Amino acid sequence: MIIKKSEFCISAPHVQKCPVDNKPEYAFIGRSNVGKSSLINMLCNHKGLAKTSAKPGKTLLINHFIINNEWYVVDLPGYGYAKNSKTVRNKLEQMIAQYILQRKQLINVFVLIDIRHEQQKIDREFVDWLGESNVPFSIIFTKADKLTPGKAKNNAYEWMNASKTDGKSCRPTSSPPQKRSRDATKCSTT
Repeated sequence: MIIKKSEFCISAPHVQKCPVDNKPEYAFIGRSNVGKSSLINMLCNHKGLAKTSAKPGKTLLINHFIINNEWYVVDLPGYGYAKNSKTVRNKLEQMIAQYILQRKQLINVFVLIDIRHEQQKIDREFVDWLGESNVPFSIIFTKADKLTPGKAKNNAYEWMNASKTDGKSCRPTSSPPQKRSRDATKCSTT
């Protein structure tokens, strides 16, 4: 797919304010400061499309970017930013959950994981929740440029292997856009 045009559409404070059309949506999420905005800008070849910041926790709304006037990239707030108040964190968690569970246009959630660290409980809980909710998702490891290629590959392997150690294995798969099925993520117990 060649991205010819990408532009900001809307920042929504809750799912009811998101675009009302039926264009497919691909959402990006991860812990604060994992590189969501930078990845979106790189994929869209549009520097400054999604706002980046050195200070974590800046994305507080559901940000839609229209791509080729055909589909949306959605930048969701990061989860788990401890410096936000408990009230703000709860509000963000509720907004994220409502978006993910209620948006029929949502095709896939891309979960960004910082490859420099071993598996974090908050990332694992979020991935497990997506699997248990039958939400299609893909894991994208970021910050690999901060490691040697061998170390990055080893860390990714260890992260995915740690996901199997508790007897539950969620296997993210992608579904064709025309299906838009929530059954694309299969979780199995081994």
